[in-house]
Amino acid sequence: MNKFYNELIQKLDKKDIIIDEPMKKHTSFKIGGNADYFIYVRNVEELIFIIDRLKENNINYYIVGNGTNLLVKDNGFRGAIIKLMFNEIKFTDNKITAGAGVSLGTLTRKAINKGIKGFENLGGIPGTIGGAVRMNAGAYGSEIKDILIETKYLDENRKIKIISNKEHNFTYRNSIFGGKNFIILESTFKVEYGNKEELMSILETNMKKRLSAQPLDKPNAGSTFKRGNGFITAKLIDEAGLKGYKIGGAEISEKHAGFVVNSNNAKAEDVINLIKYTKEKIKDKFNVDLETEMIVIGE
Repeated sequence: MNKFYNELIQKLDKKDIIIDEPMKKHTSFKIGGNADYFIYVRNVEELIFIIDRLKENNINYYIVGNGTNLLVKDNGFRGAIIKLMFNEIKFTDNKITAGAGVSLGTLTRKAINKGIKGFENLGGIPGTIGGAVRMNAGAYGSEIKDILIETKYLDENRKIKIISNKEHNFTYRNSIFGGKNFIILESTFKVEYGNKEELMSILETNMKKRLSAQPLDKPNAGSTFKRGNGFITAKLIDEAGLKGYKIGGAEISEKHAGFVVNSNNAKAEDVINLIKYTKEKIKDKFNVDLETEMIVIGE
């Protein structure tokens, strides 16, 4: 076994280090070639140790949450995929602190069960707290920035830092963490109380809306394209006659044209080609440049 693996097993449990792991098992798209290493990390000490070993060995790495906004290419990922198992939630009278690996849906239901408001429009968003903060996740007029107090993260020098809401530089589906080599460890949210029954009713109504409007019955990575500036992206794709259009096993959803779905054992190449084709058609027909929302990694 190689030097990097032998170093890891000195510190980590062997079951937390998987070699040649299919990434289709770890993305909501159910697509992706194999990663050289897939590593579960259970605390900050382990994370710093692993990052140090990766850098010493010149091994590339990528941090994942639930893989709900991710497409991994068919030839896989050369290097290590790290999944943060930071799943602790701490409630106090005036704040909630949640680890980066906590599901946003789980946190939402726990908060609402305590009568805490602010999460009710966000509960149906798939993915983790880390991913939600990184991309300023939002739905039904609410965004993560509306309830966030601060975030603790690991910088590129493996130093732990904390930044306030303002320092996140939140924009639409982006933050300071987009494009930077920072790793979110945990985020803290404000506590404001409302009526528990009303909050739960809002959450359940939103969940029903999602179920009726989005193709949740087929593997996907959420909205494929970003919201338009002055136009509705899905409406343009529909008007271009692309609903139901397929390349290989990838399809523009019949239910919601803003989603590309894995309708029949799609490859990442099918998805990428379908996105490219859609962008070209919309540019030709409406002179509009579409931007993708999901992240693509691998080779």
